Amino acid sequence: MFGPGGISIWQLLIILVIVVLLFGTKKIRGMGGDLGAAIKSFRKSVKEDAPDEESDKTESLEDAGQEAANQSQAEADKEKS
Repeated sequence: MFGPGGISIWQLLIILVIVVLLFGTKKIRGMGGDLGAAIKSFRKSVKEDAPDEESDKTESLEDAGQEAANQSQAEADKEKS
């Protein structure tokens, strides 16, 4: 990044100063807030559309637990007979 063909720290600072002078700090702050809200909304929509793997795991564990309970109940009934 630094060196031939790269951008140095001083060049980045000069670009930053020019951007602040052109747009002003309030407008840059507003754009940052808008960008943050857009990213938050995107993450929320992706999370809602994604399949819920945790609930699938929980359901399979509950099913396995129920099967084990049924088997132990059946064995207990056999022993009583």
